[in-house]
Amino acid sequence: MDGPPPPASPAGLSAYVAVSQLLGLTLLATTGAWLGRYRGGVAWDSPLQFNVHPLCMVLGMVFLQALLVYRVFRHEAKRSTKALHALLHGLALVIALVGIIAVFESHRTKSIPNMYSLHSWCGMAAFVLYLLQWLLGCGFFLLPSTSFSLRSRYKPQHIFFGIALFALSIAACLLGITEMLLFNIRDSYSRFAPEGVLANTLGVLLVAFGLVVGYVLTRDDWKRPPLAEELALSMDFKTLTEHESPGGSSQ
Repeated sequence: MDGPPPPASPAGLSAYVAVSQLLGLTLLATTGAWLGRYRGGVAWDSPLQFNVHPLCMVLGMVFLQALLVYRVFRHEAKRSTKALHALLHGLALVIALVGIIAVFESHRTKSIPNMYSLHSWCGMAAFVLYLLQWLLGCGFFLLPSTSFSLRSRYKPQHIFFGIALFALSIAACLLGITEMLLFNIRDSYSRFAPEGVLANTLGVLLVAFGLVVGYVLTRDDWKRPPLAEELALSMDFKTLTEHESPGGSSQ
C-alpha cells in the first residue's frame, strides 16, 4: 500500500519558482546572443577569451546560486537538500573562477591593467565573500562536529549574506555590462544601437530575476517546514552536542 502523498506546496510558490527559472534561462540565452551576435562568440585561446568572463559570471554568480533549493525541495530529507545546496554553490564558484581567470588572462595578453574599475572591485568582492560564505556554510552545517548553538547563531548571518551576495553579484554584472558597452560602442550607444538595446535588455532581465528570487526568499510562509523526523533528530543533536536535555535543562 502506498504511503500518504507529500503535502502540497504553498499556493503561488511553484508559479514564482517557474517564473524565476524562465527568467534565468532567458538571461543566459540573451547573454549568449549578445556575445555571439556582437562580440564574435566565445573561445579560450584566442582574442575572444575575454567573452568567457561575462558568460561564466552570469551563469555562476547569478543563475546557479542555489538560493531556492530549500523552497523547491521542501519535502526532501534535510541532509540531501543541504548537500545539493552546497554542491550547486561549489559548482557556481568553479564556473565563476574560470570566468575570473579568463578576464585576467585576456588582460595580460592585451596589456590591459586589472582591478581599477568599480565593476572589478565589486565583482572580486562578491567572489571572495561568496567563497568565504560557502566555506563557512560547509563548516557550520555539513560537519557533524559543529555544535547546535553555533549553528543556530550563525544561521541568520548565513541567510542574510546569501541574499546580500546575490544582490551584489547582480550589481557587479550590471556594472560590467555598462563598462563593456562604453568600451565597445561608446560613439553609438546613445543612438540606441542594437547591441546596446540587447545588452540593456540583459540588464533588465538580471534585475527581474533578482526581484523574483528575492521575493520567494523573503516570504516567510514559503519557507521549508521541518519534517517530523528532523525535529526529533535536532533535539537529539542538541542534547549530544550541548549536553542539554530536550527541554533545555543541564544534565
